[in-house]
Amino acid sequence: MNILQINSSARSSGSESTRLADAIVAKLSAANAGAQVTRRDLAAAPHPILDEAALGALFTPADARTEAQNARVALDMALVAQVQAADVIVIGAPMYNFGMTVQLKGWFDAIAKAGVTFQYGANGPEGLLTGKKVYVTLSRGGMHKNGASDALVPHLKTLLGFLGMTDVTLIYAEGLGMGPEAVAKAQAEADAEIAALAA
Repeated sequence: MNILQINSSARSSGSESTRLADAIVAKLSAANAGAQVTRRDLAAAPHPILDEAALGALFTPADARTEAQNARVALDMALVAQVQAADVIVIGAPMYNFGMTVQLKGWFDAIAKAGVTFQYGANGPEGLLTGKKVYVTLSRGGMHKNGASDALVPHLKTLLGFLGMTDVTLIYAEGLGMGPEAVAKAQAEADAEIAALAA
């Protein structure tokens, strides 16, 4: 089993989404002898944003790219290769201002590649990253689950589904900004959900 863990919190320590993602990866690794784990911390090692130079490189035919353009495209393709090789993807996804972090959005921008991770056919778009199990740990300061204020989960499911990843399990830790009792309750509930996951 190849496990890819994506940490998208801006925090280098104390991130609840990362703690929960670590717990899922530990459970999967313990239950699957020989599991290989690749961790990508998008705050510790930021991926370059999708700017004009990057777009220029991506839309230039490979045989016409400059050395700098080839280098920029290679950064994205390294992330694509990690996703393609993974059997299981574990994403730590805190909510910042009702949406995903800029780090996580940049990761999706990097791996969404026409003709590589999705394609357009007679019936519309088709995701090519199929057959993968995805776990997403969702940490929030307030209570947003299934509410109108939760723009993050629909966005995540749309992006994952567009790329072919439809087997998605969500683990929530909410109310983390609402005092020690709320934090303890959220952590206990999330930990119990992870303990009950089939490995």
